[in-house]
Amino acid sequence: MRLAKPAVDVGLSTNRPDAHLTFWRDQVGLALDAHLPIGPHQIQHRFHAGGSIVKVNGFAEPLPDGPRAGYREVLIAREMASIPTQLVDPDGSALTIVPPGFEGIGQIGIRIAVRDLAAHRRFYTQCLGLPEEGVGRFRAGETLLILEEDPQANPDAAQPSVGWRYITFQIFKADEAHSHALVHGAREARPPTTLRDVARFSIIRDPDGNAIELSQRASIVGNLD
Repeated sequence: MRLAKPAVDVGLSTNRPDAHLTFWRDQVGLALDAHLPIGPHQIQHRFHAGGSIVKVNGFAEPLPDGPRAGYREVLIAREMASIPTQLVDPDGSALTIVPPGFEGIGQIGIRIAVRDLAAHRRFYTQCLGLPEEGVGRFRAGETLLILEEDPQANPDAAQPSVGWRYITFQIFKADEAHSHALVHGAREARPPTTLRDVARFSIIRDPDGNAIELSQRASIVGNLD
């Protein structure tokens, strides 16, 4: 998988978009990029985080009170941070502001709880083609993905709920990357779809059902062909 952007985006779901806007803008200090209507009941509020985008997906209809996905924590490196500072967003999801270089994070890190580390290592290596820096530590551009085995991790992360729900890889050819992932064992959650003139994207799932978006964004690659 060839990245079109050297960073991974991360998305959350909420029924409290106003509280999140205040949290990410005023408490975390991230700059707002845009408000993107996704559907009649969903608006995505996009914040810059060192090259990544934090996608705050606000839903008008109530989200189920289900278990959290495997995406446990997002760590954002900030020059002004001298020690790790743990925060929680309005829905209780974990966020930590860290000094650059903390645990090898120079940009952002995403901590992912998985039930079977060996199965997920195969998935990230074969389906996504990412290099492994250490056991369970995968580098995608400048972003560090940290997989940690936890037998209590959600075995069915496909269920919708609030909190961190998915990660996004910006790539050049969504259809090719999607097909490659399926051939190598990924499960399809959504086939390649074109969102107006914004992006062509698909969604696959890891062995625990965690959602991974493969996005061919026009503003990055120049076309949706």
